[in-house]
Amino acid sequence: MSEAPAGRPTPKASDRPMSPYVTVWRWHLTMATSILHRVTGVALYGAALILAGWALALAAGPGAYDSFRLILGSPLGKLVLIAITLSLFFHLANGVRHLVWDFGSGFLPKTADMTAAAVIVFAVAATMAVWVAAGMMGALS
Repeated sequence: MSEAPAGRPTPKASDRPMSPYVTVWRWHLTMATSILHRVTGVALYGAALILAGWALALAAGPGAYDSFRLILGSPLGKLVLIAITLSLFFHLANGVRHLVWDFGSGFLPKTADMTAAAVIVFAVAATMAVWVAAGMMGALS
């Protein structure tokens, strides 16, 4: 930590300017989808751990597997699985959007906003479709 020049008080952390993004950037849909892409990526790592736990429970025998199914079949477990499903579809759709960007298309603000909205709509619709289909097949009981 450096000292202030002679005769000047040492500045406090609260006296320092804030990063400009806090006051300059206004929240918009493309910013939110960028942040959500990172969040869903982290959530998918958690999903991989749950999948590994499933495989371990399956290998450990019927008792361990029944306990694992009991946990994931609980209301909280189903909520986690719904969140994972939503994360998977969002990350997939936004990844395709990023792939299109890698080819140099879709950067106009109007197009970027439209594709961001499409990613969200797709993720929600696909998640609902999967869970409705699972319910209709009796997989949720």
